[in-house]
Amino acid sequence: MAGHDAHGSQHQFTGFQKYFNSYTITGRRNYVLATYASIAMIILYFKLRPKKQTPAVTQK
Repeated sequence: MAGHDAHGSQHQFTGFQKYFNSYTITGRRNYVLATYASIAMIILYFKLRPKKQTPAVTQK
């Protein structure tokens, strides 16, 4: 089954895999939080970036 270690061996993760893995609930949660944070950052970027100034049209 997915997420179940049938052989009972313990996984010893180091580095990046220690915090982001698909074997533990904490690792899965970290993936979800990172995804939500990146989506929020993209939304904030587009909402808060300065608008382009278009010069006023004047008649000659």
